[in-house]
Amino acid sequence: MSFTEKSRKSWIEETFFKRECVKFIPSSRDLHRCIPVCQVCQNLIRCCCGRLIGEHSWQDSLPPISLCPGPGQVVDEEWSIETHTRASPTNAYGTVDFQDTATRVCRAKYVRVAVDSKAEVLLQLMLREWQMERPKLLLTVQGGSENFTLPPKVKQAFSKGLITAALSTGAWILTDGINTGVSKYVGEAVKSFGGHNLRKRNTIGITPWGVIDNNMDLIGRDVFRPYQPLGNPLIKRACLNGFHSHFLLVDDGTLGKHGCQQGLRRKLEKHIQLQKIHPRLNQGVPVVCVVVEGGPVIVSTVLDYVSNVPPVPVLVFEGSGRAADLLAFLHKQTAVDRQLDADIKEDFLVRIGDVFGVDRAEASHLYTLFLQCMDHRQSITIFDSESEDQMAPDAAILTTTLKGTKASPAEQLSMALVWDRADIAQKDVLVYGQHWQVGSLEQAMLDALVMDRVSFVKLLIDNGMTMSRFLTVDRLEELYNTPQGQTDHFLHHLAEDAKQTSLPVGYRLSLIDMGLVIEYLIGGAYRSTYTRKYFRTAYSRLQDKEGRRNSSTSLSKQRRRLIPNSSRGRSLQDLHFFRTAQPYRRKEQDVSPGSSREITLSPGLGDAPLLVPFNFNDLFVWAVLQQRQQMALFLWQHGEEALARATVACKLYRSMAFEARQSNMDDNIAERFKAYSLEFGQLAVDVLDGAFRQNEQMAMKLLTSEMEAWSHFTCLQMAVSSCHRPFVSHSCTQTLLTDLWTGPLNMRKNSFLKIIVSLLLPPAILLLEFKSKAEMCHVPQSHEAMLFGLDSVKSVPAFEGTDHTGSQDAERGLSFHDKCLGPLSETVSSVTMQCLSWITRLYEFYTAPVVKFWFHTMFYLAFLMLFSYVVLVKMGDQPSVQEWLVITYILSTAMEKTREVLMSEPRKLSHKLKIWFSEYWNKSDFIAILLFLAGLGLRWHADPYRTAGRITYCLDIIFWFIRVTDLLAVNQHAGPYLTMITKMTSNMFFIVVMMAIVLLSFGVSRKAILSPDEEPSWSLARDVVFQPYWMIFGEVYATEIDPCDDGNPCPPASFLTPFLQAVYMFFQYIIMVNILIAFFNNIYFDMASTSNKLWKYNRYRYIMTYQERPWLPPPLILLSHMTLGLTAIYRRFSGDAEREERGSGLKLYLGHEDRKRLHEFEEKCVQAYFHEKSEGLHSSQINRIRATAERGDVHDGGGGLREGHLHSGQPVRVGLSARSTPGPVGTGCGHPHLALCF
Repeated sequence: MSFTEKSRKSWIEETFFKRECVKFIPSSRDLHRCIPVCQVCQNLIRCCCGRLIGEHSWQDSLPPISLCPGPGQVVDEEWSIETHTRASPTNAYGTVDFQDTATRVCRAKYVRVAVDSKAEVLLQLMLREWQMERPKLLLTVQGGSENFTLPPKVKQAFSKGLITAALSTGAWILTDGINTGVSKYVGEAVKSFGGHNLRKRNTIGITPWGVIDNNMDLIGRDVFRPYQPLGNPLIKRACLNGFHSHFLLVDDGTLGKHGCQQGLRRKLEKHIQLQKIHPRLNQGVPVVCVVVEGGPVIVSTVLDYVSNVPPVPVLVFEGSGRAADLLAFLHKQTAVDRQLDADIKEDFLVRIGDVFGVDRAEASHLYTLFLQCMDHRQSITIFDSESEDQMAPDAAILTTTLKGTKASPAEQLSMALVWDRADIAQKDVLVYGQHWQVGSLEQAMLDALVMDRVSFVKLLIDNGMTMSRFLTVDRLEELYNTPQGQTDHFLHHLAEDAKQTSLPVGYRLSLIDMGLVIEYLIGGAYRSTYTRKYFRTAYSRLQDKEGRRNSSTSLSKQRRRLIPNSSRGRSLQDLHFFRTAQPYRRKEQDVSPGSSREITLSPGLGDAPLLVPFNFNDLFVWAVLQQRQQMALFLWQHGEEALARATVACKLYRSMAFEARQSNMDDNIAERFKAYSLEFGQLAVDVLDGAFRQNEQMAMKLLTSEMEAWSHFTCLQMAVSSCHRPFVSHSCTQTLLTDLWTGPLNMRKNSFLKIIVSLLLPPAILLLEFKSKAEMCHVPQSHEAMLFGLDSVKSVPAFEGTDHTGSQDAERGLSFHDKCLGPLSETVSSVTMQCLSWITRLYEFYTAPVVKFWFHTMFYLAFLMLFSYVVLVKMGDQPSVQEWLVITYILSTAMEKTREVLMSEPRKLSHKLKIWFSEYWNKSDFIAILLFLAGLGLRWHADPYRTAGRITYCLDIIFWFIRVTDLLAVNQHAGPYLTMITKMTSNMFFIVVMMAIVLLSFGVSRKAILSPDEEPSWSLARDVVFQPYWMIFGEVYATEIDPCDDGNPCPPASFLTPFLQAVYMFFQYIIMVNILIAFFNNIYFDMASTSNKLWKYNRYRYIMTYQERPWLPPPLILLSHMTLGLTAIYRRFSGDAEREERGSGLKLYLGHEDRKRLHEFEEKCVQAYFHEKSEGLHSSQINRIRATAERGDVHDGGGGLREGHLHSGQPVRVGLSARSTPGPVGTGCGHPHLALCF
């Protein structure tokens, strides 16, 4: 419900009222000594409402003539609000500006309301009109209304505890709102601990209108009133406290009388208690009463709170005085036995009389009330600030709230979850021996994820919550469909783009939809788990049998019912699908380097799979897509493949930033995505750097090991896909790329000469130096090379029963090949084992990417010379030998390009073509091949077709010569310059367009003036741009400037062309060309510092190109194609095609044990990274303390904190913000990546 300014005023005035006394009832029954009563004395008599007769409003009735009763009249009428006051629309609401707070702007909303106002409309006023946040806790502060002095320790505990509890939980604080008594201390607490932004306070004062000093200054409708809260000691009025944020001024028609607000305050508290603490939870808003000092009325108030159903817990600050101290004393004395000893009881009665100043009878009555309060002692908590083992005051308030409401453990956990106080939940709720209902902890985890409570997710995981049991299909879909405003809309837009269709309003995203979104964002050949065929099949079966919105409990029942025989593979797959969002993949029948996934079985549950290796990945991707950065950073720390997840998040955020810019969304959204991407990118670089410092070979294995959970990608592939240049240009990545480039060749100097000589003289290959298998263990191999190695191993018989326990592990570098060759060391001579066979050497030499590069380059240069010869000499009727070689070369190249497309990782042909055409050089090769085929088709015919074919050859050779620049890109010195040229070419588009506009504007007008009688022809287009274009380069055609010099008749207005040419040359030659030069100069200097990094990034593409290319160059590459075809046919008939299909790409295939060691190494690196971060944070804090101590020594002569304390064995306590709370859950830590507090 929204209100305009006018309707808002009318709503307040129609809803809220004030009360005025309309009948004068004398407060004194004694007759005045003047008989009859004189007019002066009569005006001094006060009404029961507290006003004089002149202060009443007599609009609807006449004032009484005499206050003296007549003969036979008896004055027995009692004044009451209902009878003697009249309700009328409120005339006081708006904003009050307190003038005595010069250092801060303190303003508060206020409204004058009748004492019988409804609590519902009051809450509506605060939530809708005043825009207050819904309360998650209600702290009602009760105590003395007169000024009193609190001991320093009690004051500090009360102030800090109250404000810390309120700020950390989003609580409302209710007080009397006056500038005396406990309300004044609440205001001082807000001033001291409430922070600088006091406009976000939720401190509400419920104050009697009649006791406010200068209340007439507040009268006005929707006004802004300055207020000077300076109390007058001569009157009994009270001032409003300036550090409250809102005021409900309760009007019962009286003046100067306290207490009328208590009834309305209690009604409001009970109504707030009925509100939901959170839209997801059915738990009501908890209320806790904080008692400080107080008179006899407080005893009745406490009894009302604790005897209520449900009870309102009460926290009493011991040492604050009067009623609070008496409650604390009696609470301790009745801890064991409710009955007091006679002497203690007598002493207590005397203390009551002395403290409150009452007689014996009243003291006995109060004693009875005290004992009645002790009947509900479980709802009363005593806070002793003098005690050494007393908990923090804010924790005491919240603990009292949890324990005093008699809520179930699940409800207590829900309250702590909404407050985001994991320390309270860990200390008081998640304790040993606590009984939990089935599914309550899973529901708490789901609520914590939806509410983005990182500390609670960590707490529940630390207490045994496993993702494999928690994360079901329904829960994951519920997380994705959680309404989140702009984030939810953005995710739906991504789903529409991925599905290429519009979604109806209220559409519920499925996991298959999210799989399409993930594939759309990552791009390339990536395939999400949710879009694979077996997942779709299981998902459809789940929808048919269970329905989309079944609870996880019913899913578990159906899971047990559907699988009578767990030994069947298909039933195992169904069971696993029910349990987690990542479906079970069947284990390969044979143990191979590519088959590493295992099923972890649970004893006592048959063959049911219990755990999945990467069950945090689904939740991590959800956090990234939902833009929950802190949750994503926390989930990144859990599970395996942290480096992979960092690169995946970097890619997802980068793509989301691009989509946000394409959708014309707010720039801040795209910048936020970019910042998130950079944060995860830096995490990946830091972890990689730490791993590289610890173990270089293991770090390089992290880059290229196959990741089954991420579409069989590698970290390096994902980093390149996300354009993460710092990651690719890192020393670890470049070292790996260098090893990939050289392959098994061990060359340091003059490598290209050795390779060329070896290519020209193959026997020289045996003289080259090769790397050992241990040195090559971290280098990934293509599937072809891996199969070659396996076949060579299978050809040698191995002995059975050989002990393999002494073989080297993954860190020492033995691959699967070496482990298989291990038993042969006893039977083969040492000389043979030291030298590789010549067949292996030849194979390893010719399959090295650097050798492929030089081999292909030599043939390519020979091809260019032959092609140049063909186009330069006369073309005969039949192709010459040279031309036939060129034709064979280009046709074999076309076949190789076709093989590249068909052998790429995507399944669909359209996807293969899309990825292939995304590369610039592939487009260039495609055009060159098509142009050559067109020329080849034309050259077989007679003239003029043969001539057209020759011209086509002449144009086609341009593309093949330009292709040489890509060969130069591999060089470390030429590569950066080519990167600069590419950048200049791609960025000069708009300047060239502007130059073309200037050129056409001059060329068209010049041609039109000089040739007014031209007939329509295509030559006009050439004449318009021909001469103006060459003028850009300095050719001004001086002889043609004046068209009348040759004696021909001058065209009309021909005198304008020299002027137009002068203007054109000035703009085009002087301005536009120099702008283009300056633009190129700027790009050069900008790229000079980053071109080396860009070249390192582009180096990956060059190396991968030659790594995946057959070793024979065109036209000999046809032999490689035949070999690959025959091998594929053989593998298909032998049943090994599935492994070959899965093994596409350059990846490191590790066995189960090696992969396990690699994950353990990665986990150690992540732990070391956080340890370094924590050490850096700790040292910075120590440095700040040392600097503070040094400044203190200068000011107080050395009386401050000494440096010796920093080097002593005693711990140094570092103060954190009010939000920070101690405990292992790390709530409020300063660093977003750390789960540690100091």
